Order: sequence, then structure tokens, then C-alpha cells
Amino acid sequence: KLSINAFDYNCHLDLIKLLRQEGELVKLRRARQKMSELFPLTEEIWLDWLKDEIKMATESSEREKVYELFERAVKDYICPEIWLEYAQYSIGGIGQEGGIERVRSIFERALTAVGLHVTKGTALWEAYREFENAILETAQPAPGSIPSPEQQQVLCSQLEKIHTLFRRQLGIPLLDMEASYAEYEEWSEEPIPETTIKNYKKALQQLEKCKPYEEALLGAETPKLAEYQAYIDFEMKAGDPARIQLIYERALAENCLVPDLWARYNQYLDRQLKVKELVLSAHDRAVRNCPWTVGLWIRYLLAMERHRVEHSIISEMFEKALNAGFIQATDYVEIWQAYLDYLRRRVDFTQDSSKELEELRSAFARAVEYLKQEVEERFSESGDPSCTIMQNWARVEARLCNNMQKARELWDNIMTKGNAKYANMWLEYYNLERAHGDTQHCRKALHRAVQCTSDYPEHVCEVLLTLERIEGTLEDWDAAVQKTENRLARVNEQRAKAAEKEAALAKQEEERAEQRKQARAEKKASKKAKKTRTGDKRKADEDDEGEWGQEEGFKFFQSELPSKRHRGEGDGVLPEEDMEVETGLFGRSEKADGPAIPKEKASTSRKDVPKVLHDSSKDKVTVFVSNLSYTMAEPEAKLRELFGSCGEVVEVRAVFNNKGTFRGYCYVQFKEEEAAQQALALDRTAVEGRPMFVSPCVDKNKNPDFKVFRYSTTLEKHKLFISGLPFSCTKEELEEVCKAHGNVKDIRLVTNRAGKPKGLAYVEYENEAQASQAVLKMDGLTVKDHVIKVMISNPPLRRLPDRPEPGRKVGASLPLPRHAFGARGKGRTQLSMMPRALQRQSNPVAKAENGMVQNSPATSSDPPAEPKKMSNADFAKMLLKK
Repeated sequence: KLSINAFDYNCHLDLIKLLRQEGELVKLRRARQKMSELFPLTEEIWLDWLKDEIKMATESSEREKVYELFERAVKDYICPEIWLEYAQYSIGGIGQEGGIERVRSIFERALTAVGLHVTKGTALWEAYREFENAILETAQPAPGSIPSPEQQQVLCSQLEKIHTLFRRQLGIPLLDMEASYAEYEEWSEEPIPETTIKNYKKALQQLEKCKPYEEALLGAETPKLAEYQAYIDFEMKAGDPARIQLIYERALAENCLVPDLWARYNQYLDRQLKVKELVLSAHDRAVRNCPWTVGLWIRYLLAMERHRVEHSIISEMFEKALNAGFIQATDYVEIWQAYLDYLRRRVDFTQDSSKELEELRSAFARAVEYLKQEVEERFSESGDPSCTIMQNWARVEARLCNNMQKARELWDNIMTKGNAKYANMWLEYYNLERAHGDTQHCRKALHRAVQCTSDYPEHVCEVLLTLERIEGTLEDWDAAVQKTENRLARVNEQRAKAAEKEAALAKQEEERAEQRKQARAEKKASKKAKKTRTGDKRKADEDDEGEWGQEEGFKFFQSELPSKRHRGEGDGVLPEEDMEVETGLFGRSEKADGPAIPKEKASTSRKDVPKVLHDSSKDKVTVFVSNLSYTMAEPEAKLRELFGSCGEVVEVRAVFNNKGTFRGYCYVQFKEEEAAQQALALDRTAVEGRPMFVSPCVDKNKNPDFKVFRYSTTLEKHKLFISGLPFSCTKEELEEVCKAHGNVKDIRLVTNRAGKPKGLAYVEYENEAQASQAVLKMDGLTVKDHVIKVMISNPPLRRLPDRPEPGRKVGASLPLPRHAFGARGKGRTQLSMMPRALQRQSNPVAKAENGMVQNSPATSSDPPAEPKKMSNADFAKMLLKK
């Protein structure tokens, strides 16, 4: 696997683990060496490696190799454990020449690196004191003997070293400071100096300020980014550079794959500390941890230039950046631009020719070719559609090299790459000619611009006329006026034709929509008429025949008209005006082997059973379940059994229409709120072949913007979006393909509401590095004869429907929301459910444009005409036609 993809982090770990189990020490050392060249190693990996090497190091030459390995280990991350292991290992070489001084040097470096660590620094200070105490014991004279002046001087010097260590430690806020102070009191034969006591109390006060942040880190879950950021902000306000550096290093040790954290740390080092070794080391570790982030590479190149690193090293680092595997074409444009800026700053333009200038021109040419070949082949785009690199090259040639001929050649090349239709590109070229060229070439450029520009031709024409007004002759002016008038006339003619074509297409679309609407209405009317003819007649009331017909028509409309659908399925409680009445079990069909309920009985039973409305006061213990199958038998029993594992179910309220047909959604009420929260975990569970949607029960009237969507809609660099998958591809099959490029945390196959696959999937990896490598290897891969597309997950913003303008008429052409009111302020359904025969009208009736009835002012005293009586079928046709 590593021969295919050397950047597979987890594969490196697996290989090292296997070789260590088998005891293949030579191969193990080689595998660790290879991994350390590609990635910074974690504290655990380094400690395992060091312990294995320490066991095998018996000779002095082998000990030196272990020292070199320790030096590499302490550079990757600031780890107290590695420094402590390093210091303790060095004590083993105390017998060698300069051994004591070497140990002290390592301890001092360790204290500089991690001695301020609030929770782990104490161990290093104590180890250092124990070492010095051991030296003190060896310097003591034999019992009963009198020390010589030289021995006495050595003893005093050693005692002073230990005193100094105690005083230094007590001035730093560390955990268990009180115990260290008590130990010093017991050890010292002299009173503790007032200065030391003052520093100790000050450190205690500072420790109390740090404790809340340390406790927050202790109780937080990985990655602890918010807690670390709060701690960093606290230390930044205090302003101690050493403490700021340490807390950044602690945060990065646990979040080494967060590019923004590296960027903030490097920015602080660049602007505040400005220590060459420290700054360059941090930049190097940043790009090794997050090689896919172009911003880190650019900052590294700038830092090396700032600290005057050799040109060959900077060029070598730039070549590494090109091979880092960026995830966007524009990233390559940015890194090239940064490198070209660096090369331009090296050139002395006072000389006509130089080695640096030739190198700059060669780099510009290579950049253009690289974007055209390498980047465009990989991303299907160069990442530089406006040719910014070529534009900068032209500016350098014109302004710094006084080579307008080369600049014009470059701009001619830019225009042939599809930029000639843009006015801003022509004006950029014109401004360059205006500043460094001549009037003749300016006029020539603007004449070409007038001819070619298609986005803002008026602006280009205006610039041409302005030029001729200031510098042109009468002939130039006449030519410019004629050219601009002809061009604008053609543009207006083209725009008029385009508008006519667009209007014709819109009209055709409207006609097609009207035909579809009419066809649906006719189909619906035929169905209703058929049901009316073949359905059983209801029992007549005691009223006369004419009144019976009208009442029957009203009942028909109420019973047969489809009730409103719940808008925004899965979003929670229905608004009051659209509330579906929960009717329990009444009116539903029996099982296939049970007796059928006659229509008359069903109608009667629906009137007798009390209707139950949703109680919004119990929303916290209720979940809303939707996208269920309409044909589900006994939904209450099935859902009670399904949700029983979450907690005690008080009630399952399935929603039916007036015919007793299950509407596909219901409310499940629990006894405890905790059970309702657990029930949300069953969202998207497959029930009878469909994904069941489970969402909180929220009143949309009180929370109109409430939406339930489980997944992120922003850029996620550790997650991939895959399209073009075959519908037959399973989650297991996709995982088998993806896990070859990293550790797959989760895979989600996108389905429609019926649970059918859409050929799309989201794959989540452990980190951004694995995801970026997977994009490189999987994009364009063939899966079951389907070529898939793979990219970093970055869903487009959802377009929300426009809200209706206040006061807009119902008859306006824009679509109305379901809660729009009719002409009299009543709901549209209320207005259309009342037969005209039952409306007592005192004024003539005017028909509004949208087909709704509106009252008009009385203009005549004539009595209204007696309404014509309609049959049930006439009434249904009339309503459906409307």
C-alpha cells in the first residue's frame, strides 16, 4: 500500500506495529525513519522508538545515535515526557568526558521548553534537583575529615546551584507549588529570602488565574479547540512570550492537523518573537502536518526570505510545495505567485540584464506552462482564468524592464484565452499602454475593445471617445464616433432579439404549464364525477328535495375534497390553520380478512368519535415522525414497539384524513424528556423500505425558521462528496474502495424519501490529509462501469423561497404561501367551501382576476336574483373548475 501511496499515515502505523510484533528491528528502524521524513511523529511513536533504540545501544557510538534521535524527537512537538526521558538517559552517560555538563545543558534546554508547563513542569524541576543533590552527595568529604578549601568551594558552589533551582521554580506558577515551598523550607538551613517569598506569592496568584483554564482542558473532550483558544487569549493579554509559545505548542500537540491554529501561531512568531530558529522550525512543522494548506507554504516562503535563507533552500522548499497535493486549482496559482514575488524582489532592475532577471522570466514562463499542463489536466481548469500571472509578467516587463514589446505580446496572448469579451481586461491593457506605451497603441487597443467587448460595450466606447476628445484629430474623432455608433446599434439589436427570444420561451413555458394544469384539472374532475356516479347515495334528510340537494353538495365537498397536506414534513407541529385533525383509528379499512365497513357507517362513525388536537404543552416529551408508508397497517402498534426501546411511550397519535387513510406521519409522546431525546437517534431508520424521519416537536408558528437537518452545510475538508455512483452500490462496497486511502469514520449514501439511492455519497475520514489524498486517487475512478467524481464536501448555499411582500394581492403572479388570506381576510379554503346557494348576498357579485369572489360597493337597489339550485355533480364540477 505504501508503494502506491506513501502519504498513507495509518498504513505507516500498521507497518510499524507489525514489524515491532515480529521483532524485525532493522526493518522497523527503516520504517520509522521513512515515516519521520514525511510526518512529524506523535509523542507515543517517539517514545516507543527511543525505548527500542536505548535497549540496543550498548557502545558509546550507539549512544551518540540515540542522542541524535532525541534531538529529532524534541523538534517535532513540545512534549514534557520526551524531554524528561532525554534528561534521564543523558544521566547514564555521566561518566564520560563532559558528561555532567551535558546533563545540565539538556536539563536547562528542557526547562526552557516545558519548564513553564503548569501541570507537567514540576516533574522536570524535581528531576533536575535530584540530579544536583546526587552531585552534592558525591562532593561531601568523608565522615570525620576536614574538607580542604577546594572541596569547601565545590560544596558551596553545589549548594548554591540547588538554592537557585528552588528559587527559580518557586517563581513559576506550577501545580503543587505549596509542596515545593515546604520542601525548600525543610531543606534549606538558612531562612528563605524575602525576594523568593514575594515571587512565590505572586506565582500563586497567577496560578489561581490559570486554574480555571487548566480545569476546562482537563474536563473537555478532544479536540479542546475552544478551551485552548480561551487559554491562548488569556496568555496573550498577559503578554509573556514564553508562556504564549508554550500554550500554543500544547494546543498544537493535540490539534496538529488544524491549519488555522498553525497559521495563528506562525503569525505570532513572525510578528512578535522573530527568532530565526524558532520561527523556521514552527513553519516547517506546520507544512509537514498540513501539507494541503497553501497558506502555510506561502508563509513559510516569506519567513525564509525574511530571515535571509539561501536561495537554493527556498527554491527547494517551493518544489516541495508543488508536490504537496493541493485540493484546488487556485492554490497552485497562489503558490506560484508567492514564489514569483520572491524572485522579483531578488532582481536589480537598474541593470539591463542579470542572472536573477533571467531566472524570473524563466519562472514566469514555467508557471504559465505548469498551470496549462499539470493543473488543467488534474482539475479541468487552470485556476487562473483571468491570467493574473501573465498580467503581472506584463507589468514587470513594461514598468521595470521598459520592454513594452514583450508586454504587448503577453497581453495579446491573454486576450486569445477568452478574455477579449470583457471590458475590464481591455481597460487594464489600455491603462498599461497609457502609462508606459504611446497614444497610437492606446487607440488601437480601444478600437479592438469596442469591436470585441460584449459585457459593457458602452463603457469602452466612452473611454475611446474620451481619448479622442483629448488627444485625437477631427478624423480620429469622426472615426471613433462612427465605430461606437455602429457597435452600439448592433449591441442594441442583439439585445432586442435576445429579449424577444426570451419572451417567446417564457410564453411557451406558460402555455405548457397552463396545458398541464388544465389536463390535471380535467383528470381530477373525471375522477370525482366517476366517484359521484358510482358511489352510494346518502340517506335523505327530512328537508325538501331542493334543500337536500344543496346540503348533499356541501357534505360531498367536505368529505371528498382532499384535506391540506402538512407543509414541511419532518419539521414538527402543524400550524393551527393547517392542523390535521388526529382521528385515531376511526374510519380506517379493516384488514383484508375482516368485514368491510359500509360508507354510511364510516361517515357516521367519523362524526361520533371525538377529535383530538395536538397539545403543544407536551412538545418536549413528543417527537414528530414522518415519511412513513401510507399503507402501513396498525401504525400505532408498530411505532409503539419501535420506540419502546427509548423509554416508556405514553401515546402514539397517528394522523388520518377524513376517509380514514393514514397520512404517513404521527406524534409519539413519551413519559420522560430524556426518552424523546433518545428517540431522535432513530432518525432515518428504515421502516417498511422507507427512511423514517424523526424530528423534535416544534411549533412552526412560534419558530418559523426552525429546521431540522443533521448534516453540516459548510466546507468540511475531512469529508468527501462522491457522485456518479451506480444505484446498486452498497455502503460496504464503497467502504472497501475508500478505506485504501485512509481510516474511514463514516459513510452516508444519499437516498430519496422512498429510500432509493441517488448515486451520491458522503465519506468522512479521520483528518484532512487522508481526505485530500483520497481525492487525488479516487477522482475519475470506475466503479461498476460508472466513472465517479470525488471532491471535498462543500455544499452550495440553499436558496430559500422569497417571503411575500406585505399587502400583495392574492391575484399576483408570484406563488402565494399556504397561509395567504383571501379577499375578505378569511382563509381561501373557508371561502371556497361555502356553496353560493347558501351565501346571503345583498350586493352584486364581482369576479376578481384570480377567480375569487369579492364584495363590490352597492350600485343598485334592485333585489338580488334568486340563486340557481345545483345538484351534487354540478356543484363538484363548478368547484373543481375553479
